Amino acid sequence: MKIDEYIIQEDENIVAVNKPSGLLTIPDREGTNGLRNLLQDKYGTIFTIHRLDKATSGIVVFARNEQWHKHLSQQFEGRETKKIYNGFVLGAPFQTSGVINEPITEHPTQKGVMTVFRRGKESITEYEVLDKFRLYSWMQFRILTGRTHQIRVHMKHLGHPIVCDEVYGDGKPVFISQIKSKYKLSQGDEEERPILSRLALHSAQLTFKGIKGDEITLEAPLPKDLQALLNQLSKQKK
Repeated sequence: MKIDEYIIQEDENIVAVNKPSGLLTIPDREGTNGLRNLLQDKYGTIFTIHRLDKATSGIVVFARNEQWHKHLSQQFEGRETKKIYNGFVLGAPFQTSGVINEPITEHPTQKGVMTVFRRGKESITEYEVLDKFRLYSWMQFRILTGRTHQIRVHMKHLGHPIVCDEVYGDGKPVFISQIKSKYKLSQGDEEERPILSRLALHSAQLTFKGIKGDEITLEAPLPKDLQALLNQLSKQKK
């Protein structure tokens, strides 16, 4: 992949990337390369500040020097950043907005899977339904804590898992035929291709403070697949 196409902002202190779904933020234990490796090839020294799930798309910020690494890491650890996500969930939450305050811990028997547990770590997610469709809801999330898979676990707990979530939902892809009642296959196509087949979660906005105390807000445009699904659902609603 050409990393330049995904860079949102770069200067001598930071580089912010709109990470595509399916790409690791940092290398895994098996040595599979991640976003950091691509940035190291381009810039040299790169410092990791935070991560996104492999399946989640959106904003990831890296520092390019030790001063900014320390400065931004303290803000993430101190919950001083503002993190906004968008995503599709199955069905529609009963309340159109609310706060999920449920502790999360690692599942006792399933490695790499998280679960709500009363003795887990404090985990807080604010949510708002932006639009309702027949099968799905388009939502906004603000996470006040940064637990692994937090939004995914909390939405499963609420009974409305993230669309295409293979771990916490049904993992089923989305097809146009589910949305359009009179859908017909294109000539030459033997089977329908999904309009969305990856986790429907996107880190859309990140706000933090610069060294001089100035507020910096970065935004990551929706990837084409999520935007295409939103467009189709909106068309059918009219």
